[in-house]
Amino acid sequence: MSGPRVNSFFLGNSSGLNFSIILSSVDEEMGKLQLANCNGSKRAGDWRLTVTPGVNVSKVTVSLRRNLQLCLPNGTDCCTTPLCLVERLQVSACRDSVMLAHLLIQVEMYANSSFTGNVSENATVIPNQAFQPLGSCPCDLTAGACDVRCCCDPECSPDLKQLFNESCFTGVFGGDVNPPFDQLCSSQSMEYIPDWFPFLCVQSPLNNTPFLGYFYHGSISTPRVPPFKIPLQTSPGKIFTGYRQGDPILTEENEYFTIPQQSMAGQCVENAPVAYLQNFDVKCLTNLASYKEGLPRDVRINTGTGDFIQQNVIYRTITDMSKFITENENLHAAEVLCQNVTFAEHYLFIWKDKNIEQINVTVFLGSLCDGEILAQRFTVEFQSLKSTNATELFGNPGYQVGKPVKAANMNASDTSGSLNIWQPAGRGLCALATSTPVLFGLDSFSGCVLEVGINEDCSLLRGNVTEKLNSLIQATHVGKRDNSSYSDVNDWVEIIRLDPSNSDTVVSSGNLQGICRDIPANLNIHIIYAVVGAVEGVPWRQILAVQISYSTIIWQFQCGFTCENTTSFFPITAAVQFIEVPAQPPVPLTRFQINYTEFDCNRNDVCWPELFYPLTRFYTGEPYSQCLAKGLTLAFLVLLAAMMSNPWFSKLWNR
Repeated sequence: MSGPRVNSFFLGNSSGLNFSIILSSVDEEMGKLQLANCNGSKRAGDWRLTVTPGVNVSKVTVSLRRNLQLCLPNGTDCCTTPLCLVERLQVSACRDSVMLAHLLIQVEMYANSSFTGNVSENATVIPNQAFQPLGSCPCDLTAGACDVRCCCDPECSPDLKQLFNESCFTGVFGGDVNPPFDQLCSSQSMEYIPDWFPFLCVQSPLNNTPFLGYFYHGSISTPRVPPFKIPLQTSPGKIFTGYRQGDPILTEENEYFTIPQQSMAGQCVENAPVAYLQNFDVKCLTNLASYKEGLPRDVRINTGTGDFIQQNVIYRTITDMSKFITENENLHAAEVLCQNVTFAEHYLFIWKDKNIEQINVTVFLGSLCDGEILAQRFTVEFQSLKSTNATELFGNPGYQVGKPVKAANMNASDTSGSLNIWQPAGRGLCALATSTPVLFGLDSFSGCVLEVGINEDCSLLRGNVTEKLNSLIQATHVGKRDNSSYSDVNDWVEIIRLDPSNSDTVVSSGNLQGICRDIPANLNIHIIYAVVGAVEGVPWRQILAVQISYSTIIWQFQCGFTCENTTSFFPITAAVQFIEVPAQPPVPLTRFQINYTEFDCNRNDVCWPELFYPLTRFYTGEPYSQCLAKGLTLAFLVLLAAMMSNPWFSKLWNR
């Protein structure tokens, strides 16, 4: 522990538990720590213990209540030495004087050296940097405080300088504001001094150095934070010609129409623009304290032609809140504060060509109380105006990024199948994890954990893990297109399965307990696709092949001081990767390109086939008229040289 606060977590039911903290001493003769006990309290010396209970997990926080500033002369309640605090703490969790768990914390904290006194409000007069150095110590950036690694800083005491004495800033920034330069006659910094150096060197005092003005910034402009806007018209009279796939949807105020969405890091971004023709379905966790309302419902949307349409909003009330409330701290009824908030929002965009024809919004409301964690759901769906089938959202038969991959089980009477990955919840156990469909074009990685004992049978463990992984792939075929028909076999590609090797006959080395070989811990799904065309400017993506493989590991039971009657967590994962390949194979190289590589412009710096490139219209370095004039002049000179080298020209000249 090196900071004034540290957090830990107690897993399990904490009701009826007594958490306490004590300062642990060390026996100087034996070198042993004091045994943990249940006689402590919530406070020990300058330390305070706080516990935040939850569902099957409690947050334990140990914080310091004293000042960590380095002492000034005649100062009190401060640190007298740079190494301010060295202590050992023990946190115990007891029930009826029986210790269930304890935590040992080693504390080693240094004094806060970033501030050593009151900052003066007097303005500093900065000299003209073009005629004299900015200061004798440019790395002294903080007034009244010691800057780390700045050894010329007068605010740094000798004790503080010992902490970074060997890592001081060098050069001009470190205080050498007038270094001898190479052109100076008295400078010996050059490794090899030429013979003519004494005749051309410079005799000049060091205060007239070329480093003057090194830190000169020129005029200072006030930074302007650009708003979430883009110009609709780049030139007067230009008409907004509609949206293309992926373009952000705009509002009447030329701002982005935003809905909370999930970033690549898995976190929810509040003001994420909605992209045209890209569906999504996300869940964002929030509580009553951090809840924020989105855009107003009366915001009008740009249709793509410069016109604006109003959202058609329908409000509904949530009756079953168990699907949205993921955690409840069971606070007393008198302490609970509740508020009516938005649980889910569903946006349906009706589109035609490059324009938005209509927007229907369904808002689901419910009551959220203190101590509850809400999983807000936001869905955006684009439906073509030409589509007569409500389930078919696009006239494009190909896959669109973010749409579920279509799967089928041809070996069953019900041919509908699924291709999923895990969506862990709570503690991340596989028994509690749900699944979510694989979305086209989005590489993903998810997993869950299994509880495994030390006496686990390797064959049973291998079979259990394989069953868990195979439960994600309830299909034998994957649709080539989004509108693949279950009655047409040619619309589907068979899933290539590379099953893990059967290792039932392989036992652990020496029959060791808690070690199993060839456990298929990772499921790898590779989907190969290509862009085979376009419909109304939207790419037509088609799946060509799907391969499923397994990665095996050697599992070993992990335990602490004792392994009896304990379980270990074994993580298993599933990864999805989309690989784009060309729709047509590349044109093979000709025999001339293979044998005569010196004429290949892509492999050599000299490109003979482009010798006359400056004379062509593809050359834009100069006006074409100048290039033509220079080319004709060059041709005339070549022709003249050829004529003068002819024997009859010399005879004619002699006459």
